Amino acid sequence: MRNKTAIVIGAGIVGLATARALAIRDYKVTVFERNQQAVGASIRNFGMVWPIGQPTGPLFNRAMLSREIWKQICTEANIWHDEVGSLHLAYHDDELQVMQQYVDVNALLRDCALLSPREALQKSPAVNANGLKGALWSGTEMIIESREAIGTVAKYLAEKYGVIFHWNTAVSEVKSNAVRTGAQSYSADEIFICSGIEFETLYPELFAASPITKCKLQMMRMAAQPNNWRIGPSLCGSLSMIHYPGFQAAASLPQLRKRYQDEYAEQLKWGIHVMVSQNQYGELTVGDSHEYGLVHDPFDKEFINKMIVDYLLIFTNLKDTRIIQTWNGIYAKLTNGQTELVLDVEPGVTIVNGLGGNGMTLSFGLCEQLIASRV
Repeated sequence: MRNKTAIVIGAGIVGLATARALAIRDYKVTVFERNQQAVGASIRNFGMVWPIGQPTGPLFNRAMLSREIWKQICTEANIWHDEVGSLHLAYHDDELQVMQQYVDVNALLRDCALLSPREALQKSPAVNANGLKGALWSGTEMIIESREAIGTVAKYLAEKYGVIFHWNTAVSEVKSNAVRTGAQSYSADEIFICSGIEFETLYPELFAASPITKCKLQMMRMAAQPNNWRIGPSLCGSLSMIHYPGFQAAASLPQLRKRYQDEYAEQLKWGIHVMVSQNQYGELTVGDSHEYGLVHDPFDKEFINKMIVDYLLIFTNLKDTRIIQTWNGIYAKLTNGQTELVLDVEPGVTIVNGLGGNGMTLSFGLCEQLIASRV
């Protein structure tokens, strides 16, 4: 018999991860989602589970825990996933130096290696061989098709653990151990608010007082590659190395950053670093940019997409670069350098937010650790 009840607000990745962590501990879990399905940042991304971006230590361990949970769910729920790893590609000596230093620090701690140009081309036929100096290989990265997987995870939780989902149901108030949705009220022993940037609606003063902003990113999808051609690992330009904290282990990263600030000033102004992954249909997901602020222009900027594609073509040799979709997503991002916002706003009410662009990579691990520490 289930002795405890929990309400989770939000059916994106953080909400699903929280619901799972509660359900496996025999909570009776109810999830409220204001839309017919998750439509926010959780489906507007690469679908990358990306441990390489995390610094060695607790965050990398959390990413690997997330990966383990993702793999278990994908296997049990028959969700497509591809453990392809990743390649960061170097076309300058200083980029290769950063990669070598990264490997020197991490080779005994994670699956990574510095590859020669020939070895990199053996990993992926999509790498641009012209001027290639070498590549950083990491075997820990996994791809899912997030726009399909998120909804399937919800169905999996409902079927396996009896999690109840109320779709098209916006929560208008949270007070003590109850939530209100229009004229109806629901109570539970514990309430978790996992609604991303929408927690601003429920706690506007708390949101305003928190070290939090919003990030808009632009992405695009390219056509399925002909004749079932696969790119293999996710491919990254070296600009990504100054974006992810995992690379701060490399001593010469500040010098590389300085060169990029001179040579790629416009790209850095718009937070552009470029990666490409491939889904089960052969389509390519490409991005992205980062614009920070509490209010964003709702429309995509064509010049940003052009800069993304231009940089992509530096390190790839793709069969078909036709763009079939463009979109933008917005997620909550902390401004104080922290990796998540966990607030106990009153007894039994907890906000879990602020994972930034690491939701797919860290949510399952974070929520597993959080709930395990409280039960």
